[in-house]
Amino acid sequence: MKVLVYSAKEFEIPFLEQANNNRHQLTFVKEPLDIDTAFKSIGHQAIAIFSGDDASSLVLETLKNLEVKFITLRSTGYNNVHLEAAKKYGLRVANVPNYSPHAIAEHAVALLLALNRKIIPANQQVQRHNFLLNGLMGFDLHGKTVGIVGTGNIGSVMAKIMHGFGCRLLGHDLVENTNLKKSYDLQYTDLQTLCAKSDIISLHLPLDRNTYDIIDGKLIDGMKKNAILINTARGALVHTEALIKALKENKIAAYGTDVYEREKGVFFRDNKSEEVKDELLKTLISLPNVLLTPHQAFMTREALRNLAQTTISNIDAWELGQVCENELWEEEKAKESG
Repeated sequence: MKVLVYSAKEFEIPFLEQANNNRHQLTFVKEPLDIDTAFKSIGHQAIAIFSGDDASSLVLETLKNLEVKFITLRSTGYNNVHLEAAKKYGLRVANVPNYSPHAIAEHAVALLLALNRKIIPANQQVQRHNFLLNGLMGFDLHGKTVGIVGTGNIGSVMAKIMHGFGCRLLGHDLVENTNLKKSYDLQYTDLQTLCAKSDIISLHLPLDRNTYDIIDGKLIDGMKKNAILINTARGALVHTEALIKALKENKIAAYGTDVYEREKGVFFRDNKSEEVKDELLKTLISLPNVLLTPHQAFMTREALRNLAQTTISNIDAWELGQVCENELWEEEKAKESG
C-alpha cells in the first residue's frame, strides 16, 4: 500500500522504516496535514498523521475526493480527527492506543521532581559557580497526597510509581480501576475533592468535549497553595488564563507540563529565528514556577518502536482486509453502548 506520512520527524523515520520492512511504500513529508497540504496525498491509499495534524471535516472531505481510504494516527489521542465526518466520507481511522504508558508517566514524575527539588534553577546557579542553597528547598514526596485524574493505562503507571514513593493516592475517572484500589489503596473521589485534598495533581485524560478546560478557575482556586499541577495529557484540559492568574498570585505552587493548548505552529519546530506571537504561551513560560517541555514525553526508544510497529500493523490489517483492532469506530461504539 502507498502511504504518505505527514509531519514526519527525523527521529521517528528509522523506526517506521524498520517496522515497515519494505512491506508498504512509505513517503515522508515534514509538513503537517491541513487543507493546504491535503493534495500531497494524491495517489496514496493511506496516510499516517500526528496528533497536531488537522483532520477536520473539510480536510477529510478533501482526502475522500483524493481517494484516500485509510488514516492511521501515530498517537493515542485523536481529538484532532472529526470522527463523524470520517464516518460520513467512508474513511477508516485507527490510532495507537497503548504505545508506552511508562514513557508518559515517567516524564510526569520527572517534571514533578524537577519542580519540587528546584533542579533547573540549581543547575543554572551552579553554572554561575553559585553553590548557595537559598531558594532550593523542596519537600518529601513520601506521605503526600497525589491526585490522579484519569486512571487508564498511563494513570495506572503513575499510581504505581507514586505509591512507590510512599504517597497516598486519590483517583478520579468515569470507570474505577479495581486493581489500583486493591494493590495501591487508591481511593476514588469526585474531582473537586481530589483537587482540594491533593498536594500533587497529575492529569492523564483524553481531550474531548467533556474534558475541555476541565481544570477551570474554580477548581484551581480550590487547590492547596502548595499544590503542584502536572499535565502530560493535553494542554486544553487546563484553562490557561485561570492557571496563569493562580500562579502569579501564588494560589498554587507550580505547574509542570509537556503540552499546551495552542501547540500548532509552535511545537515541533525551532522558533528562535521567528518570535513566538502567542502572548499567553510567552507569559506561561516566563513564570519561575512553570516548567514546560516541548511535547517530548512520548520520546523514548521503546515508545517510538511501539508507535511505529502499531502504525504499520494497522496498515497491514487494512491491506489484507482483516479486522483492525485499533480502528476507532469500535471504540466509539463501545462508549455509546456503555
